[in-house]
Amino acid sequence: MTSAPPESADAPKGAERLDHFMARAAAAYYAARDPFQDFATSPEISQAFGECLGLWAAVTWQAMGRPDPVLLVECGPGRGSLMADALRAIAEMMPDFRAALRVCLVEISPRLREAQAAKLGDAGAVWHADVASLPEAPIILLANEFLDALPIRQFIRRAEGWRERYVAGGAFVELPSDVALPEDAPEGTIQEVNEAAQRFAAWLGARLARYGGAALLIDYGPAEGGFGDSLQAMRAGQPVDPLAAPGEVDITAHVDFAAFAEAARAAGAVTYGPLPQGVFLQRLGFMTRAAMLARLDPRRAQAQLAAAHRLTAPEAMGRLFKALALCDSSLPIPAGFETA
Repeated sequence: MTSAPPESADAPKGAERLDHFMARAAAAYYAARDPFQDFATSPEISQAFGECLGLWAAVTWQAMGRPDPVLLVECGPGRGSLMADALRAIAEMMPDFRAALRVCLVEISPRLREAQAAKLGDAGAVWHADVASLPEAPIILLANEFLDALPIRQFIRRAEGWRERYVAGGAFVELPSDVALPEDAPEGTIQEVNEAAQRFAAWLGARLARYGGAALLIDYGPAEGGFGDSLQAMRAGQPVDPLAAPGEVDITAHVDFAAFAEAARAAGAVTYGPLPQGVFLQRLGFMTRAAMLARLDPRRAQAQLAAAHRLTAPEAMGRLFKALALCDSSLPIPAGFETA
């Protein structure tokens, strides 16, 4: 990825464009803190989540013609829980796929790399600081709550036109915008643009078109892009001011799935979804697996079923979180998206 351009000459001293502020804050946060003290991701809530995604990858590999080798890539692998659960399910249900795959983890945080290595043991994982360094081979890529951490730009409509938000002293300051945005937007409208996500989508679409494969991205945000301020931060499970303590809080924004899919299609991929996470997981047999886990460990049965409800219920994570699949043009509709 390219380095950030210099700030506007019109910016007050010390002010940063919002995406630069977010990138700097995220780098400091993941380098020094355990993010799982502040939030819980789906793989940490239920092992059935990673198992189902692993089997989704296995079915996709079969549809690809069983290439050997194939890269099983995870972007933003957290503690390594998703990949560990996926590999366990793959080894049990489809050992041929386990033998063919090469585990690649895209992670820049030394702290998280250590946690991933401890979790995955002798899985043969190779770490990459950037997707551009991945070997040339067919790919199956998984990314859960990766896109939401990519930095956004934010614009607000004023009477004199669009202004861009910068950050200075823990607050927003506004400067003239150089981005073409809808002129008919009402005053006070906020528009977010995620250039980092669009670059990633373009890379992924071109990669799939050239080498073949598929990607599954699960994150939160509206199915259709639109206006609105979605910038947020969490600390110890509670929402906090995203500008107040850079590097000490988890700062994210909603994913614009429509813009991401459009960029991937323009680069050569075929897209499916986005589909509500609850619907997608139920189509993969997630609830059946969760019930099985509950029966296997009666002492944790209530916790297992509560976790399954949290991930699938519309009032919890089931509707806000979405699943989006990208494929090369030779593949059939991927599992879970048949009627999406």
